Amino acid sequence: MGAEQKAEELRLSILGMTCAGCVSSVEAALKTVAGVTAVAVNFADHSAVVQGRANHQALLKAVKDAGYEAAIMQGLEDPSQQEELELQRYRTLMKKAAVAAVVGLLLMLGEHLMWFPDISSPEGQKFWPLIGLITLGVLVYSGLHFYKGALNALTHGQANMDTLIALGTGSAWLYSCIIIDYYSSLPSLAKHAYFEAAVVILAFINLGSGLETLSRGKTSRAIRKLIGLQPRTARVMRDGTEIDIAIENVGLGETIRVRPGEKIPVDGVLFEGHSTIDESMLTGESMPVEKTIGSEVVAGAMNQTGSFLFKATRIGKDTALAQIIQSVRQAQSSKPDIARMVDKISAVFVPAVVTIAVLTFIIWYSVGPEPSLGYAFVTSMTVLVIACPCALGLATPISVMVAVGRAAESGILIRKGEALQRAGEITCLVLDKTGTITEGKPTVASVYAIGDFTENQVLQLAASIESGSEHPLAASVLKAATEKNISLDKVTQFEAILGHGVTALINKQAVFLGNKALMDSKKISYSRYNAKLEQLSALGQTPMLLAVDNKIAGIVAVSDPIKKDSVQAVQHLRERGIRVIMVTGDNPITAQAVANLAGITEVRAQVLPQDKAEIIKTLQAQEIVGMVGDGINDAPALVQADVGFAIGTGTDVAIESADVVILQGSLLKVSEAIDLSKATVKNIKQNLFGAFFYNTLSIPVAAGLLYPIAGVLLNPMIAGAAMAMSSLTVVFNANRLRWLKLRD
Repeated sequence: MGAEQKAEELRLSILGMTCAGCVSSVEAALKTVAGVTAVAVNFADHSAVVQGRANHQALLKAVKDAGYEAAIMQGLEDPSQQEELELQRYRTLMKKAAVAAVVGLLLMLGEHLMWFPDISSPEGQKFWPLIGLITLGVLVYSGLHFYKGALNALTHGQANMDTLIALGTGSAWLYSCIIIDYYSSLPSLAKHAYFEAAVVILAFINLGSGLETLSRGKTSRAIRKLIGLQPRTARVMRDGTEIDIAIENVGLGETIRVRPGEKIPVDGVLFEGHSTIDESMLTGESMPVEKTIGSEVVAGAMNQTGSFLFKATRIGKDTALAQIIQSVRQAQSSKPDIARMVDKISAVFVPAVVTIAVLTFIIWYSVGPEPSLGYAFVTSMTVLVIACPCALGLATPISVMVAVGRAAESGILIRKGEALQRAGEITCLVLDKTGTITEGKPTVASVYAIGDFTENQVLQLAASIESGSEHPLAASVLKAATEKNISLDKVTQFEAILGHGVTALINKQAVFLGNKALMDSKKISYSRYNAKLEQLSALGQTPMLLAVDNKIAGIVAVSDPIKKDSVQAVQHLRERGIRVIMVTGDNPITAQAVANLAGITEVRAQVLPQDKAEIIKTLQAQEIVGMVGDGINDAPALVQADVGFAIGTGTDVAIESADVVILQGSLLKVSEAIDLSKATVKNIKQNLFGAFFYNTLSIPVAAGLLYPIAGVLLNPMIAGAAMAMSSLTVVFNANRLRWLKLRD
């Protein structure tokens, strides 16, 4: 059998969704298409992410058949175009709101000041049909999109927010027309036309939708900023000449020139020149990063000082910037558990409201005071209008969108919506040592000279012999010599002994650099220095003995220093009541030394890679466990954990296995992600409480529950305004997350 075809992820822009019921309709339609494995529809930004191997045209047709419009969103689309579309929609809705408001307010003012003739008078029989035609025109102009949405839903056996609006405003207009024709047959208290109510309701709903569109558009500003980071052109070297080409035409391995003040177009490796680069929009780190030969550079970062050449290693959708944008979009479209619950409620909410409206009409018509028909109509219409579940549908996705965007701006990449909810519930956090708590880059911590040798001589000999070695510690010794401008001696007869160290001839002297085992094999005595070696090991340093002509000449100690903010990060986690455990494959002495420096009290050392996941599994019996790691050996543990945090400076495998990626590698970002999670869940609960409380309280009032007690009935126009305000309240509350202070 051939290799299994990799599932693709396609993003669609959906036009025509007005409530959470629409989300269910679009999801159901897309899932019927052959080859679709998963669908996530985001009501907040009117998009859908489809996974699988489905025919693109079949997906578009399925959405259209469900009563909506769809278009495929490809590549890093121009953010200005998206902003223009959102602005255009906002302007259209505001125009519709303005037209309906002007007509509605004139009608209300005219009736209040008694400008208009009585409906039963000869003048009224000519005037009010004209008003009916004018308001019908307003209903078509300002409300046609609602009526089309209601009709589409009806043809598919569904009901949504459009259904409620269409029934409420349509019945108000129709009832008013009936009054004109059958005025003499109706009781006196029922002889009121509701033309003004129909159009004012549309004014409020369009106004609310317009302001919601404007606010909702701002929630994707993180993505728009990220998209705007990539330049449109790149300066490449071809046939010895520098030319500017479109970013889409840059190929792998291409040589690219970047000058001061320019953005880096694609990912690559610098091979000529040096510079400092601002990567703050990608990592959240404000300090510029120095780049020299061999350094990686990423698309979207801003070059500051120097001019340099680099080779393109990742282009198009493979660049780190493109992957970040994709991950942010995916997270904004994904649904935490709390959102799935709301979807289920919303699916039955509209039919339930219609049922309540019908029952309200029947009860008022049957047992209500005269004119029972008038009361029955007003109350049922008010129920339909006030119960529109916009706020309910927006409550979760708008908060998720804002939070994921806020995290991205701070250098925290949330890849799954579930993690946004789950991170705040963590009670135990497991930390890898190397590259997570520590820098992951060994450095020379100390040099001790013995006998007639000086520290510089010891470092010179150690660096000279290590110049031929490929051992990870060799680079740290060479770097230390370079920083002190120490020149290297010529080395002959070099030999690397696995697990022991290296030997060579330098200036006709036999030089040995390695551990105790190497000295034992060469019969070189070091017993008088055992106390010093143990002291260095207790500090978390790896001591290497240097011998010249069979005598110990010095000790070079190498360590992997902890990151400058690891102590503060661990303290922040413990302040939040989180149990912190360090799990590492390193030896117990070094592990304990690093743990002591970082302020960690629980340590599991000499743990094999495959056992890390088992430790987490055991902890999960009683705890909600998070895992922070950066290496390939951390990937199984990151997957096993309730929430996996990958340090962005680590391997691609670890990053792909994680739920959250910390782009700049700082452990402080983990506590920030946890704080953001708690704030987001709190924000969602506030939104849901507001939406549920609003509907729970308003529907009985709209149905006339207070009338027998206090003689109070809710005006349908006030109901329309309240419904619009509930949606805006949710949007504005969610946007508070944008100003959340994450760093203490």
